Amino acid sequence: MISARSLPLNKALHRFLVHTKAPIFQHVARSRARPALIHPRYFTSSFNLRKEKVDDIPEPIPQESKQDNSATDKKSESKAGGAAGSSAGSGAGGGEAGSGDGGKKGGRKSGGEKSLSKPSIPEVYPQVLALPITKRPLFPGFYKALTIHDPNVSMAIQEMIKRGQPYVGVFLFKDENADKDVIESLDEVHDVGVFAQITSQFHNHGEQSSLTTVLYPHRRIKLSSLIPPNHAKGAPPLVSISDIKPSESDKNEEATREKQGDVVASFEESNVANMPADTQAYEPTAFLRDFQVSLVNVENMPEQPHDKKSPLLKALTSEIVNVFKDIASMNSLFKDQISTFSSSSSAGNVMEEPGKLADFAAAVSSGEVSELQEVLETMDVEQRLTKGLEVLKKELMNAQLQNKISKDVENKIQKRQREYWLMEQMKGIKRELGIESDGKDKLIEKFREKAAKLQMPEAVKKVFDEELSKLSTLETAASEFNVTRNYLDWITQIPWGQRSTENFGIKNAMTVLDEDHHGLKDVKDRILEFVAVGKLRGTVEGKILCFVGPPGVGKTSIGKSIARALNRQYYRFSVGGLTDVAEIKGHRRTYVGALPGRIIQALKKCQTENPLILIDEVDKIGRGHQGDPSSALLELLDPEQNNSFLDHYMDVPVDLSKVLFVCTANVTDTIPRPLLDRMEVIELSGYVADEKMAIAQRYLGPAAKELNGLKNVDVDLTEEAIEELIKSYCRESGVRNLKKQIEKVYRKSALRIVQDLGEEVLSEDKALTKEGKAAMEESKKDESDVAQTPIDMENQTTETPRIQLTVPDSVHVKIDKDNLKDFVGPPIFRADRLYEKTPPGVAMGLAWTSMGGAALYVESILENVLSHASRPGLERTGNLKNVMKESTSIAYSFAKSIMARDFPENKFFEKARIHLHCPEGAVPKDGPSAGITMATSLLSLALDQPLDPTMAMTGELTVTGKVLRIGGLREKTVAARRAGAKTIIFPADNMSDWLELPENIKEGIEGHPASWYSDVFNLVFPNLDQQTANQRWKKELEKPKTDEGKEKDSDDD
Repeated sequence: MISARSLPLNKALHRFLVHTKAPIFQHVARSRARPALIHPRYFTSSFNLRKEKVDDIPEPIPQESKQDNSATDKKSESKAGGAAGSSAGSGAGGGEAGSGDGGKKGGRKSGGEKSLSKPSIPEVYPQVLALPITKRPLFPGFYKALTIHDPNVSMAIQEMIKRGQPYVGVFLFKDENADKDVIESLDEVHDVGVFAQITSQFHNHGEQSSLTTVLYPHRRIKLSSLIPPNHAKGAPPLVSISDIKPSESDKNEEATREKQGDVVASFEESNVANMPADTQAYEPTAFLRDFQVSLVNVENMPEQPHDKKSPLLKALTSEIVNVFKDIASMNSLFKDQISTFSSSSSAGNVMEEPGKLADFAAAVSSGEVSELQEVLETMDVEQRLTKGLEVLKKELMNAQLQNKISKDVENKIQKRQREYWLMEQMKGIKRELGIESDGKDKLIEKFREKAAKLQMPEAVKKVFDEELSKLSTLETAASEFNVTRNYLDWITQIPWGQRSTENFGIKNAMTVLDEDHHGLKDVKDRILEFVAVGKLRGTVEGKILCFVGPPGVGKTSIGKSIARALNRQYYRFSVGGLTDVAEIKGHRRTYVGALPGRIIQALKKCQTENPLILIDEVDKIGRGHQGDPSSALLELLDPEQNNSFLDHYMDVPVDLSKVLFVCTANVTDTIPRPLLDRMEVIELSGYVADEKMAIAQRYLGPAAKELNGLKNVDVDLTEEAIEELIKSYCRESGVRNLKKQIEKVYRKSALRIVQDLGEEVLSEDKALTKEGKAAMEESKKDESDVAQTPIDMENQTTETPRIQLTVPDSVHVKIDKDNLKDFVGPPIFRADRLYEKTPPGVAMGLAWTSMGGAALYVESILENVLSHASRPGLERTGNLKNVMKESTSIAYSFAKSIMARDFPENKFFEKARIHLHCPEGAVPKDGPSAGITMATSLLSLALDQPLDPTMAMTGELTVTGKVLRIGGLREKTVAARRAGAKTIIFPADNMSDWLELPENIKEGIEGHPASWYSDVFNLVFPNLDQQTANQRWKKELEKPKTDEGKEKDSDDD
């Protein structure tokens, strides 16, 4: 048996394609990336042949193929043109005869068709019209469709065809984004192109100015010089063809050509030699100078001679053929292209003309533009074959990848389809054997079984039966079937009559609450009361508690602790920023994708009728065009109404009376009054330093140490360091910021330990598991951008990539007060006490904020020198709001009344211009509790008596001197203690609040209740001399003697 490789290679290709049953090539649309090859018979010549068959010129295109050509894009491979490859050899210069007019027989007939000698393609054509292209170069023997938009170039081409000179030079733009039909500079294009013949041309539909041409390249040419379009007009005058007098031999030739066909212009020397001497200046392309087109002078690039018997040449040719076979086995379109190429005479014997095989490889591949241009420019056949093989190998890799992807997708689809059919067959077999009933019957039975385990109320049971009957009558394909099924699914998942067993042990509740939280005595007492009532009654109704306090005091976490202490299920959701009522009460079932509200979802998740539901951030609830959620909460949080809560989706009453609702808020001001009235408010004030210390040592420190990998490492955060953190870094009421600072200390410690030990002790190899090392190696191979997910991501991940490293026992780290700033930076806060010794006019008040309490100083000064002629006035600064401005006016009026009644000779307020200021003007200040502080500041200035810097006060003042009740006494007491105050003056009406304060907060502070301002006056000015205070400012306010004399003279007159 003779091997295919022992045959000529074109025959080997042919035998391979016959063996693989390659389909007959059809006209297939191809993209720009890979041009298809089209046999020359699909194209028509643009100039008329004289009714005889011609062998060497490209054959004409059928009329219907023009429609395809009209869609070609400019300077890019079209569906027809780019695919013009394989029949290249059967076109002009290829040597294969073709039939004209798409197979129709034309020409004169005198009993039979006359044969004509074929018109030759000029071997020498030194000056041609230059057409630039983009994206990819042309190769000799492979068609190209080109759309011309420049009207000058279009007219020039039409004129060339009329004159029988359809030849152009085609060169590739260096810039892929270039878009024009003329070349203005030699630097714009590559200097190596092709000499091409225009085989057909036609106007695009609807665009008369544009012209689509089909080009057939014949040979390689090199550009030597350029005549740009703007110089064509200025060219030297040309000799007209009418001025040439033909000789007798020319007349004979003319007569012969009349019989044979059209005249084809040529620059061959034989033609030039026969011309008279006075007509040597005639140029066949001279007429093109009348158009704004690019003309170029070119020279042919003949192939370098090569040894046909070279082993390297044979090996390269054989390898290219083998690669073609591999690609054709994976891509059916390549089979068509190879079949067309091998059947054309241009293919010939690839061993005789291996250069054409290299051109074919480059023409059908989708390589880079630079690589394809290199193939075109390479004249050495061995080098051209090598570069063509490189391009083809890349095409093979691309085809293999496409084939792999196609097979993977096909396997997945086949697997799913196979599973689907097997499942359907199995269902059918089970139904026939009676093993399994119909899906709908099984679904209905499942709902009945679930409902039988529940204790549905009668109203709910009735609705359930109606919906179940409806489901049995519906077709499974109906949209209403899914709606009804979802509703029945929800109604059977609500725990009707199912309650968890509660733990009403007092000791257990105290133990759990103390384990999770330090302090919070009010909250713990309220929970113990709840437990005690439940223990006596055996059950408790749901309550609505609202914890109000600054951030970070444990409002949310206490809810979870309560649930654990009572053995109740826990569910939390936040209503902060909520604007849709449907989140609370659900959607109507008529909507697509409708769901019940969050309360019904909580019951489904907890599977009990008596969970603890925590509604977080109730003071930040919003209001939008979907309704007012705060109003929807009125029904939910009302013990008299929530025993028949109606959800929009369920549309049946649900009993929520057994649910314990716990709400949290920072302030009560933004909670609607009707909603606040339904809740039992428990205020959580801020923690004092002692409580923060205990929380840090018992909870925050150990948790932060374990979180940062230092659980078994000797890292000691001393008590002095924690105290400094609380005093100078974390003064807020809560402990959230304190937790962050402690975590920061341990993170810095971990960094120092790793840096000191180095990679020798804590190496990455010890930390990575076996699976982690394999995943790391795969990650190193991945060179894709981190923003893109790799294709083989599953190889780069593992369940346990690392293990915790063990720090040696020799490591010891101690953080104390002295080196604390190395871990958390310099202190943020200084002492709250601004004055170690207060001047006259300065008093320390106390204010309440959402972050807790704060010391609020009130300062009063004189703006000018007191004199008999000065005028009184009061200026207020410090970002005071309306209530505090009123308090300032009341305090000013009351201070003047005190001076007028008790110190009549002191005329300070009658002549003094005073400026009252509250420091930290960037912070807005409002509230009535600064009344006695402002009055004390003004009286201190008027009496010129400084106050005790360790004395703080708070209370609202009336114009008659009555001290009214204030709020937030606990927070204000904490702030006073933090500021170093030893005495607090507060309204007598707040005495009960003072008595309820824990002893650790009141420790070291003396409290004094005051009913009238006289009580405050006696405390702040204990040793005031009445006579001295009366005579103060008398000297400054005396009238000058000159003024007294003038007044006396005026009295005498």
